[in-house]
Amino acid sequence: MTAVASPQDTGIRIRTEVKTQETSAGTGHSAISIENVNLSYGDNQALHDISMEIGERQVTAFIGPSGCGKSTLLRCLNRMNDLIDDVTVTGRITVRGQDIYSPATDVIEVRRRVGMVFQKSNPFPKSIYENVVYGLRIAGISDKKVLDEACERSLRGAALWDEVKDRLDESGLGLSGGQMQRLCIARAIAVEPEIILMDEPCSALDPIATLKIEELIYSLKERYTIVIVTHNLQQAARVSDRTAFFWLGRLVEYDQTPDMFTRPKDKLTEDYITGRFG
Repeated sequence: MTAVASPQDTGIRIRTEVKTQETSAGTGHSAISIENVNLSYGDNQALHDISMEIGERQVTAFIGPSGCGKSTLLRCLNRMNDLIDDVTVTGRITVRGQDIYSPATDVIEVRRRVGMVFQKSNPFPKSIYENVVYGLRIAGISDKKVLDEACERSLRGAALWDEVKDRLDESGLGLSGGQMQRLCIARAIAVEPEIILMDEPCSALDPIATLKIEELIYSLKERYTIVIVTHNLQQAARVSDRTAFFWLGRLVEYDQTPDMFTRPKDKLTEDYITGRFG
């Protein structure tokens, strides 16, 4: 293998703190186990025999060129692909030991446990307050004290409380792009999920808003397992503990982020990270 360019050569800045080699912070257990997963849209196979363990209370980044399967796999983790016609999924995905594709599994409960933040911020045409507590209302919770506490807790968790606490009755659509994305994160964590999936959460944001989201991701991993899809290699290097590189629907390499960006084991990974394609 040819010499790997340094992080300085590629413009990638990697956090230098030592990362645990365990898959789970303090326990050695995985939050998500993916075993031999294949997915097809009709006759088109999009994922090929994917197997990996995603660590508890860590940030795991999925990287790779467009169409490589990373968002498709992300949507498998809370069964969002069920909403697409003619999709076939084989293999096994467990969340903390529960097979989420078992016939006995409640899909609504899976999506409560595994929250999702999309590429384009999608607040509802409701007040900031009602956006945050929407999932709780759907679950049948109507006690105002409970909703008030959940709203404040979630907005604080999304680093948005101080910016909106005096205008909770205003429309969520009146916020800036970065604020709307943090509102969507607050909405996701209001129902107290165990895992948060983020599909290109900063792609439509300016650098300042992106920095705030990245800082938020870093703080949220103290309480949540986070999986993020990103085209931004610098972002993956900054926020993630482990990185998975996908190519044509296959998992090419999966390792601790500093190792992936400085000592990739696969030539294809090296070529992608150093900008030779992608």
